[in-house]
Amino acid sequence: MGAVLLKKVKESMISVLPVVAIVFILNLTPLVSFSATEIITFLISSVFLILGIGLFNLGADLAMTPMGEHIGAGLTKLRSIAILLSVCFAMGILITVAEPDLSVLAGQVEEIISSTALILTIGVGVGLFLVLAILKIIFRKPLSSMLMFFYMMLFAFTALLIVRGNSPLIPLAFDSGGVTTGPITVPFIMALGVGIAATIGGKHSGENSFGLIALCSVGPMLAVLVLGCFSKGEVEFIPEYDLNVAPSHIVHKIIDTAGEVILALALIIIFFVVLQIICLKLPKKKLLQITIGILYTFLGLVIFLSSVSIGFMPIGYKLGLELGSSPALFIIFSFILGMVVVLAEPAVHVLNKQVEEITEGTVSRHSMMIALSIGVGASIGLSALRIVFGFSILYYLIPGYLLSLGLSFFVPGLYTAIAFDSGGVASGPLTSSFILPFAVGACVAVNSGAGSVLTDAFGIVAMVAMAPLITIQLLGFRAVMTKKIRDKIAMSRILNADDEQIIDFM
Repeated sequence: MGAVLLKKVKESMISVLPVVAIVFILNLTPLVSFSATEIITFLISSVFLILGIGLFNLGADLAMTPMGEHIGAGLTKLRSIAILLSVCFAMGILITVAEPDLSVLAGQVEEIISSTALILTIGVGVGLFLVLAILKIIFRKPLSSMLMFFYMMLFAFTALLIVRGNSPLIPLAFDSGGVTTGPITVPFIMALGVGIAATIGGKHSGENSFGLIALCSVGPMLAVLVLGCFSKGEVEFIPEYDLNVAPSHIVHKIIDTAGEVILALALIIIFFVVLQIICLKLPKKKLLQITIGILYTFLGLVIFLSSVSIGFMPIGYKLGLELGSSPALFIIFSFILGMVVVLAEPAVHVLNKQVEEITEGTVSRHSMMIALSIGVGASIGLSALRIVFGFSILYYLIPGYLLSLGLSFFVPGLYTAIAFDSGGVASGPLTSSFILPFAVGACVAVNSGAGSVLTDAFGIVAMVAMAPLITIQLLGFRAVMTKKIRDKIAMSRILNADDEQIIDFM
């Protein structure tokens, strides 16, 4: 166990250290100026952040993934679609409530909407679309047509929100889809899909297990848009990022965070225990593993969320505040930061390996990494450009999603499923805990006020999550076209071969 934990901590260290290095190097230049207290707090928070992510990822492997597989396989064997769908709906809500990335996002917009209301609304969206994703596996429906329908519905509600005058909530709605598919939701939902697809069978069971994350990303966006249609009130605000290092404040923050995490995980545990008694009947050895995994998950979540709020978000905000005074420098640095963040994300390396194996080397890990790095860098760079000039995020999202959905007609379904599943991979923990506060700080500096923060700064998570949708499908399109050209050349050589070279064995 110790060796596995050490490996997870090393992975999280690779993820966090590039950002720490950039902040430290910038502090040595005249571009930004952090106090000694701020730098020391940031470095200490970074150490605990690394430990928290490592513990959390280990807990997800030991608890969330096995729970998803066993729940999916066990409920499918009951041969009751009603029970399967009811449990999946409930688990979709409970898993979402415990998602750390969502807690970080909700905490930053609490001034305009209750974090509890936002998290529960998004949880219901995930639960409903998890049910639809399970029905897709059961009835073996194509993912691309379902995505096409629900994204049309998504932009219909977006138009309705604009008509009602609540357009500032649109970036928040699209961000919610990126943060929901985080490190606790993705392992559970993907494992649930694998368990159900494997039990139901079919020659395409492996391919059918993909696409759950894609649909569960749409649910939160639609849910927040619907919530926005019925909400009225003040949307001009600046999130508070207070770098308070007083011992009493830190202790109070840790206690509050621990209480929230206990409540979130307790709901999942109680539900799982009920399922264990009724139908799962897992052996004691497996239950012990899951229990240990839940403890690791708890410790990881408390350390992660406390480190983010105490030291990481305030530094990201101040960095954006100071770089925002030079728009050109801010845009260039945003592009570089995006490339570094995705290069350092451990889940991206897992995705690259998975795509290379599935495509039998047609799409290599190296080409995937380059494409994703450029794609995410461009996403954050374009978001910085939007902050500087203050135009709507829909100028990016509408063409981006149209291109993504259009490509689904020209690439194999597996590429589309992997691409839309991978949106949450690129938008990892660093996106909501560092890049979003960085964008908020820059927005305040550029616009000298709070009125445009929700409209201009938010939406950056959605941009990062959209990059793999286009990148992976473009690589798939290139692979398909390359194969067709090679097949055509090979057939041409056969047809044009010299008859005298053909050996007649008759």
